[in-house]
Amino acid sequence: MNIWQNLPQPFLILAPMEGVTDIMFRQVVAHAGRPDLFFTEFTNVSSYASDQGRWNALERLAIAPTDSPIIAQIWGKNPTHFSALASDLESLGFSGVDLNFGCPDKHVNRTGGGAAMIKTPDLAVECYRNARQSTNLPVSIKTRLGWSDPSEYQTWLPTLLAEHPAAITIHLRTKKEMSKVPAHYELIPDIIKLRSQISPDTKLIINGDIRDRTHALELHAEYPEVDGFMIGRGVFANPYCFTDHTPSRNELMQLLTMHLDLFEAESEKHYLSYEPLKHFFKIYVNNFPGAKELRVKLMDTHSVEEAHEILKLSAIVNQDLKQYR
Repeated sequence: MNIWQNLPQPFLILAPMEGVTDIMFRQVVAHAGRPDLFFTEFTNVSSYASDQGRWNALERLAIAPTDSPIIAQIWGKNPTHFSALASDLESLGFSGVDLNFGCPDKHVNRTGGGAAMIKTPDLAVECYRNARQSTNLPVSIKTRLGWSDPSEYQTWLPTLLAEHPAAITIHLRTKKEMSKVPAHYELIPDIIKLRSQISPDTKLIINGDIRDRTHALELHAEYPEVDGFMIGRGVFANPYCFTDHTPSRNELMQLLTMHLDLFEAESEKHYLSYEPLKHFFKIYVNNFPGAKELRVKLMDTHSVEEAHEILKLSAIVNQDLKQYR
């Protein structure tokens, strides 16, 4: 079954984000209101191919029951390693495999992976073909408009579309632009035309500055030929962004408590540093009276137990204030 053929129009996806969309956060988003499709964080194909890195790669590819359907996103520059990982993904429970040709991280690009693939189109095509020939899963691609100039899409995207991927996600910025400029929505009509001319069966997904479900539906009304929309940073502003729901303070605190509990459970399986968890606090502790003060206290914690204790005290104080009012 090709998962891309069984999604609603338009479909919504949580963007794969390094250090963010891990197995714990995906479960939190699923509880708040899941997208139509999840992606994993990206996994290095060469790590998977090595004895030393394989265990870490498998950890990154762990999925929860609430994740399904989910796409495994992989990256690298070794075509043989793309084959090796792609061939195993179906048995690991994935519904598809996505090749990351768009990550702007300098460390990834220095190795020739991610957005650096834009500068080596022949290698990108070879990696794609190796992955596609090694799996029964549909193979898709996520990329950017170009490396330094948005006009590069005019040659880069046709190169990818000529391979007829199951789907292609285009972040409407270049690697050089990062997220420092507005997404180039003005190019969507030309991109639609390219897809229709070269590979009409490829699902077209747009990424960049999409805030939430309402915004995605507005864009779909303007560009009905776009099949799906991928939300990245929008989830930081509202973890309920895949719904029409505006969460209350209590609901956000419940999500944070859930995230803390999931982190604690994962920590029992293997070591996890507590510090990176703090990056998530602003997602939940935001846009309500006293949020800044509460966030400062949480950032001062050193364990899940300390964070739980602060949240309990905050809930008591908040309840007392309600009664007082």
